[in-house]
Amino acid sequence: YEAALLRSHLILFLFFLFYLFIFFYFALANVTPYNAPPGMNAAVRATVRVGLYTGAKVFFVHEGYQGLVDGGDNIRPATWESVSMMLQLGGTVIGSARCQDFRTKEGRTKAALNLVKLGITNLCVIGGDGSLTGANQFRTEWSELLASLIKEAKKSSHLNIVGMVGSIDNDFCGTDMTIGTDSALHRIIEIVDAITTTAQSHQRTFILEVMGRHCGYLALVTALACGADWVFIPEMPPDDGWEEHLCRRLTDQRGRGSRLNIIIVAEGAIDRSGKAITCEQIKQLVSTKLGFDTRSTILGHVQRGGTPSAFDRILASRMGVESVMALLEATPDTPACVVSLSGNMAVRLPLMECVQVTKDVTTAMAEGRFEDAVKLRGKSFENNWNTYKMLAHVHPPDVKSNINIAILNVGAPCAGMNAAVRSAVRIGLLQGHQMLAVHDGFDGLAHGMIEPIGWSGVAGWTGKGGSILGTKRSLPHDFMEEISLNISKFNIHALIIIGGFEAFAGGLELVQAREKYEEMCIPLVVIPATVSNNIPGSDFSIGADTALNTITMTCDRIKQSAAGTKRRVFIVETMGGYCGYLATMSGLASGADAAYIYEEPFNIHDLEVNVEHLLEKMKTTVKRGLILRNEKCNANYTTDFIFNLYSEEGKGVFDCRKNVLGHMQQGGTPSPFDRNFGTKMGIKSVLWLTDKLKECYRHGRIFANSPDSACVLGMRKRGLVFQPLAELKEDTDFEHRIPKTEWWLKLRPILKILAKYKIDLDTSEMATMEHIVKRRGLVP
Repeated sequence: YEAALLRSHLILFLFFLFYLFIFFYFALANVTPYNAPPGMNAAVRATVRVGLYTGAKVFFVHEGYQGLVDGGDNIRPATWESVSMMLQLGGTVIGSARCQDFRTKEGRTKAALNLVKLGITNLCVIGGDGSLTGANQFRTEWSELLASLIKEAKKSSHLNIVGMVGSIDNDFCGTDMTIGTDSALHRIIEIVDAITTTAQSHQRTFILEVMGRHCGYLALVTALACGADWVFIPEMPPDDGWEEHLCRRLTDQRGRGSRLNIIIVAEGAIDRSGKAITCEQIKQLVSTKLGFDTRSTILGHVQRGGTPSAFDRILASRMGVESVMALLEATPDTPACVVSLSGNMAVRLPLMECVQVTKDVTTAMAEGRFEDAVKLRGKSFENNWNTYKMLAHVHPPDVKSNINIAILNVGAPCAGMNAAVRSAVRIGLLQGHQMLAVHDGFDGLAHGMIEPIGWSGVAGWTGKGGSILGTKRSLPHDFMEEISLNISKFNIHALIIIGGFEAFAGGLELVQAREKYEEMCIPLVVIPATVSNNIPGSDFSIGADTALNTITMTCDRIKQSAAGTKRRVFIVETMGGYCGYLATMSGLASGADAAYIYEEPFNIHDLEVNVEHLLEKMKTTVKRGLILRNEKCNANYTTDFIFNLYSEEGKGVFDCRKNVLGHMQQGGTPSPFDRNFGTKMGIKSVLWLTDKLKECYRHGRIFANSPDSACVLGMRKRGLVFQPLAELKEDTDFEHRIPKTEWWLKLRPILKILAKYKIDLDTSEMATMEHIVKRRGLVP
C-alpha cells in the first residue's frame, strides 16, 4: 500500500512539475496564532488581486498553518470576486488557527505535500514573529521535506517566502507599523476620549490597561495621543521609588487646575526588578496615598476588533502589492523577506534578521539594558519615547530664556492643529521661552490679538478638533505694516505658523517682506495642517488622516446601503481643492472603481471606459459601484455631469446616487495618527527654532535673513526634515495650490489594478532588499 501511495504521489508530482514551467503559482496563507488584527483582509484582497493580475494562480489557505497541514478543502483557489467584500471587514475572512502540528517535522512534511500537489512554490504569510519564523523554517527545510516525500523530486527544490506583519502590538522589529496597530489605536482612543469626559466631570483618576505583553507601543502612543499623566511600558520600567514620583506628578497636575488624571499601563508593564505592575496595584496606591477617586479599566480584546482604519487598509494594500512583486522577483537564493514600512516607504528586509532583532529586544529587557531595548525597537518607537519624556515628568525651569515665540493657525481648520499647538507651547515653556498665542491667524497678528499662553492653558487640547486659537484664510500682504509693528511691540523673536496652503504662501510673503521690514528678520517655521495634504515639502499634513478616515467610513456606510437593493453606483465628491490626495487614498481604502483627480486629466473616452467597466461588473456577484471625484478635478466634468452621464448610460442596468461630503471632512476629533503627528511636529519646530535663534543672535538682537531661517517642517520619505520656503517655491504650482511633485500619484495604478482595470504597473521604484542591522547602525 505504501509503495502504491508513493508511486501515485510521484506521478502526481511530476504532472504538476510539467505545469510549473508554464504557470507561476503561489498560495496566500494567513497565519496568526493568537489574533487576527483589523487590516488583514485588506492585505489578503490586495495580494489576491495583484497576483491574479500578473497571471498567477492564487490559493487561499484557510485556518492558517492548520489548513496547510490538513489540506483538502482548506486550500482553495481564490477568485477576483471572492475578495470583493473583504476591505472594510475586521479580523480575517480566511480564518486563523494555532497549529501544534506545524511545529513538528511530520506536520511540515504534510504541509509540503499539500503544496506540491497543487504546484505551489510561493507562500505569502501574514502574521507575527512566531508565524513568520515558522514560515522561514518551512522554507529552509523545503528540499529536505520534498526529499523525504519523493527522492526524485528536484525541480521544486525551493520555496519562496514573503511575510507581512499583522499584529496590533507593533512588536515586530524592522517596521514602523504593523497591520492592525492603527486600528487598535482608534479603538483605544475612542474609549479614552469617552472615559475622559466622565473623569473630568467627577474629578477622577482613571487607570487604563492596554494590550502589549512584550511591547509598549500601544500604551506609549495612547499616552501621547491623550496627554496622559503617566505611562508604564515593559521596555522602560520606572526608576525605583516610582510610587512617590507618580503621586507627586498627579498632585502637581491637580495643583495646576486639572480635574482628572489619566494613567496608561501596558499589560506587560514591569518594575526594575522584573515584577509586574498592575492596574489594581496603581489604583490602591493612588486612592490610599492621595485619596483620589480612582477607577481602573482593562480594555481587553475590544482592541483587536472593529473595522480597520483607513491607514491600515492602505498599508495592507501596499504591503500586499509589494509582497507579490517580491515573490515574482524571488530566486532560489533569495532569503525569506518581510515587507515593512519605513517612514512613508515600503521596504523589504530579511525575515530572520528582523526576528533576531525582535528577540534581542526581549534579551535586552531581561538583562536590564532598557535603553538598548528602546533603540532596538526602532526609530519610530525611540522618537515616541523621547517625545513622551520631553512632555512628562518635567517642571518648567525657573531661569527664563528671554525669548518670545508666537504661534498662529492659518487657513481652514483641521483636526490635529490643537495637538501641535499644545506640544509647541509646553516644550517652549520647558525651554524657558515665553509662548504667545495669536488668535485668528494673520488677522490677529496684524490687530494685536496676541496673549501669553501657559502650561494649563493648553490642557486637554490634544483630543479636540478644529482650531481653538481661531484661524482665517487672510494673507499678510494686506497688512504687512501692522504685522511688523506688532512683532516689534510684543517683542516676538520667532513664529510658528500652523496651517494649509495659506500658511505656506503667507510664510513666503513674510520672507519677501524682510527686504522692507527689518522686524520680519526672525526665524519662522511652517507646520503643514490641512485636510487637502497639498503643502510642498511634506508627504503628509496634519488633519489629512482624520479626513481620510471620515471619507472611508462614510463610503463604507454608503456601500452598505446598497447591500439589499444591489445594482447601484454611488458618485461621491471629496474635498481637496485641486489636490487629489483624499480622493485617491480614500478610493484605495474603500475599494472604489475609479477616482477622478485634477493631477491625472481625463476625457469623455475615460468616462466611457469606466461606465463600461461598471456595466460588466453588474454581471458578476458584486452588483454595486463606487466612484470618487475630487471637487476641482475638472471644471466641465462636474459631479452633476458625471452623475447624469452614469445615470443615462447605466439605465436598465444600474441606477445612481450622488453624495457631496462637504465640511464633515474637516470636523471630528483627530485620529491617533494626527494627534501623534501634530505632537511631534510641534516639539520639533520649537527645538529647531531654539537652535536657530542661537545662530541668529548678533550684537544683542535677533537677525535672521538667510533662506534656511524660514522653513517648512515636513515628512519626507523616512523622516521629518526642514526645507527652506524659498527652495520649495520652485516646486509649487501656485495657481492650483499644489506641489509639482506628489508621491502618492505612484499609488494610483494600484487603485486601478485592484478595481480590475488592465494597466501597466510601474515596478521601477519597487523596494529592494535592505538589512535592518545596517539601516539602524546596530553593527559596524
